[in-house]
Amino acid sequence: MYTELLANIAILVLSGFVGFAVISKVPNTLHTPLMSGTNAIHGIVVLGALVVFGKMEDPSILMQIILFVAVVFGTLNVIGGFVVTDRMLGMFKAKKPAAQEKAGK
Repeated sequence: MYTELLANIAILVLSGFVGFAVISKVPNTLHTPLMSGTNAIHGIVVLGALVVFGKMEDPSILMQIILFVAVVFGTLNVIGGFVVTDRMLGMFKAKKPAAQEKAGK
């Protein structure tokens, strides 16, 4: 049992290092589209946590807390990704000329 836990922790730590190494090599111009694309992945994480939460019979309080945290963090990540994507797309909208801005106020 402890061997499996230790192996899972090692995989988690190594995947964190690999993820950091990969993301740090991404140019700034591609970072936001990459984040936008990962929204679908985090949506799947949220859905998966909800499915696991619904299928568990008599889960312990620790499992309930872990699944709740997974749902909350996954949801925050999805929402944050969409907010950042919206801001990025707003940068590419055509700007109004100064005369129209003053007339609109």
